[in-house]
Amino acid sequence: MNKRVAHVASIAALVLALLLAPAALAAKGRGGGAGGSVTGSLSHKMVTDRNGDGLPNWNDEVTFNVTSSASRPMVNLRCYQGSTMVDNQTVGFYVGWPWSKVFPLSDWYMWPSGGADCTATLYYQTRKGNVTLGTHSFRVYD
Repeated sequence: MNKRVAHVASIAALVLALLLAPAALAAKGRGGGAGGSVTGSLSHKMVTDRNGDGLPNWNDEVTFNVTSSASRPMVNLRCYQGSTMVDNQTVGFYVGWPWSKVFPLSDWYMWPSGGADCTATLYYQTRKGNVTLGTHSFRVYD
């Protein structure tokens, strides 16, 4: 009888391990980081420099140099004139993102002219919310 109980217990342990293994592997792999830690950094890069001064000015265009171990890193850019938000754009920086990765530094409605203070946030999404990997602030000149 003891052999039978031991055999049933070992089968139950094996079944339990097989049921829990996919969940454990999936949890470890979320975010695309090695060993569960996800890293990233970003900096802006000029795309269109209308006055040729090498600085981001209103109506120029920038993108970001993004380095991240996240499988789907995102960049959100928010710009303010004082306390008024004049820009809020989000772009995916991963293979398969179907739209442009260029951020125009103007908007006909929200940001019709003038300089602004901008912050880009690098993050990735989880089921529990967004995880910030880094920020980069810069001035957009008039």
